[in-house]
Amino acid sequence: MLINLKNEKKAKKYLVNIINALNTAKNYLKLSCSQVEINVSFVSKSEIKKLNNQTRGINKVTDVLSYPTLLTDGCGVIDKKISKKAFPFDINPETGNLVLGDIVICVPRCIEQSKKYGTTKTREICYLSVHGFLHLLGYDHIDDEDKKLMRQKEEEILNIVSLN
Repeated sequence: MLINLKNEKKAKKYLVNIINALNTAKNYLKLSCSQVEINVSFVSKSEIKKLNNQTRGINKVTDVLSYPTLLTDGCGVIDKKISKKAFPFDINPETGNLVLGDIVICVPRCIEQSKKYGTTKTREICYLSVHGFLHLLGYDHIDDEDKKLMRQKEEEILNIVSLN
């Protein structure tokens, strides 16, 4: 999986772990298309607050935002339905990879949450990366059943990379 990073200096000491967690998530979920790519950006509180307001109408800081490219309303989880044939307009012409979408992580909020939840900063930023990745594939936590499934996937992936 190609992982394009933006503003990676804001998270440089966590990058190896983040990349490992995201690749582990891809392999764990056994995506039906192996040639995929995602974009991951690291931003400040003011940047994520602005994005959250512009894209979701929520004028407050959040920890992670995901912008899937392959999802349509009500399509559900698509990890086993991904193919270049099904999404020909979402192929990056430069790489030939299928673009799953964008993940935006607020590093300062991540650090605050690691203290609040009593976890390491590495564990928290990897959790948010995996959480965002699952959103790109249609996983959600709106109702209890979906939340349980998403949390199960997150914890299993973090266990594999020894961050639980």
